[in-house]
Amino acid sequence: MPIFGTLISRALRIRKQVTVPRGTPRAYQRQVLHRLLFKARYTEFGLHYRFPDLLESPDWLSRFRDAVPVHSYNRMNREWWHRCLDGEENITWPGKVNYFALSSGTSESASKHIPVTRDMLRTIRKVGVKQLFSMVNFPIPHKSFEKGILMLGGTTDLHNRGNYYEGDMSGISAKNIPRWFRYFYKPGGKISHRADWEQRIRLIVRKAPQWDVATVCGVPAWVQIVFEEIIKYHKVAHIHDIWPNLAIYIHGGVSFEPYRESFKRLLGKPITYIETYMASEGSFGFQARPDTKGIKLVLNAGIFYEFIPFNDENFDAEGELRADPRAYMIHEVVEDVAYAVVLTTCAGAWRYLLGDVIRFTSVKEHEIVITGRTKQFLSLCGEHLSVDNMNRAIETVAKKMGITIREFTVGGMPYENLFAHHWYIGTDQPDADPREVQRLLDQTLCELNDDYAVERISALKAVFVTLLPQEAFIRYLRCNGREGAMNKFPRVLKNGLLKQWEDFLREEKFL
Repeated sequence: MPIFGTLISRALRIRKQVTVPRGTPRAYQRQVLHRLLFKARYTEFGLHYRFPDLLESPDWLSRFRDAVPVHSYNRMNREWWHRCLDGEENITWPGKVNYFALSSGTSESASKHIPVTRDMLRTIRKVGVKQLFSMVNFPIPHKSFEKGILMLGGTTDLHNRGNYYEGDMSGISAKNIPRWFRYFYKPGGKISHRADWEQRIRLIVRKAPQWDVATVCGVPAWVQIVFEEIIKYHKVAHIHDIWPNLAIYIHGGVSFEPYRESFKRLLGKPITYIETYMASEGSFGFQARPDTKGIKLVLNAGIFYEFIPFNDENFDAEGELRADPRAYMIHEVVEDVAYAVVLTTCAGAWRYLLGDVIRFTSVKEHEIVITGRTKQFLSLCGEHLSVDNMNRAIETVAKKMGITIREFTVGGMPYENLFAHHWYIGTDQPDADPREVQRLLDQTLCELNDDYAVERISALKAVFVTLLPQEAFIRYLRCNGREGAMNKFPRVLKNGLLKQWEDFLREEKFL
């Protein structure tokens, strides 16, 4: 198999020298949508919205967007997907849905079930191959393609619900990896099949020296914990003492910036960081160029994108979509505008509001950054505080104070007839001064966000900061059955979640 890795490396170098003809973003997306409509034309959804007639029209694309409304998860599930869960076939996509990805559902539903079809699994593999080809653009040693790839995702021991199997999208993908990839895949089939996250971590920690890992994939918080446990268990200085060929970290799900400095302390030498964009609904893109933070959307792999400006005209104060929003296609967007992402996919999602808010950093390269969620932002009094603002402020505080901040969350509340924010920040450095953290945090947010600065002298009367040990965040996720894998702590706590979190902190004696 090292020969196979060498062949991959050589193929990538040759590919870089070949100019591949490219279509326009608009052409790619029209083609993708037409194929989706054609394949789903005789499903229950397709017949309901008259896809066969629609496809006969020369103006089929506009007719599709006029006829099919934008769907939230709740609407899609209530009207269509619940029938797939009952085992019915040909509802929103041809055939029977055998897999459902469980999403943590911090905004709408406690446990979302997202259909995963065979076509979607093929799309995920296709995007993965495209990302592999793009890696030739990065300063990665050729031998890295001969080494192991550690994927810290969900268990492949999926729950059998009779009509279907359910689990994390990462676990479903790992269960369906191609045969040729199994040689590179770590921790391997036996360990990844363990249902208990802590058991999987213990086995990974103990077996780590037996593997020659060059690439690690996973959510930053959990990858960091695994690195720390390996270093501690084997009594080494850094992770490169165990994996000297570690050269690539592929991350996604949350902003990496709050973790960057603490990651550096776990490494013996610099590595290449590559961001991906993947969710329970599919795989959407990856960082294709070094020295840029933009994620390049893949436009010709079974997913059709639309973008709704994320503003007061289209969304209310709770992040709920207003009636009849205007959605833009990929060739109609502009840079530096916040958009909510809408998907139509080969898993039977139709004009589906993903919940992510993005901003285009390069329209030409169709590259984006994820700035937050439609329902994970704070705007009690018009401060319009995004997750992107929060991440950048936390990063600034950590750098200026020389502390490690791994997790944080913030909630809003009434305060003295006006409003206040309460930040809960995870750090294991007990000498950190919460008053200085509060001062720097508030100052940085005022510099980043004009609306926030205005409200701080009017309606947003106070900002509180509580410093907590990292264990508080981990234990909370564990108590709610969301430890490990792709689970992430919500950056904004709303709709009763703030009270639940504060009750937990008091019960566990963190407050």
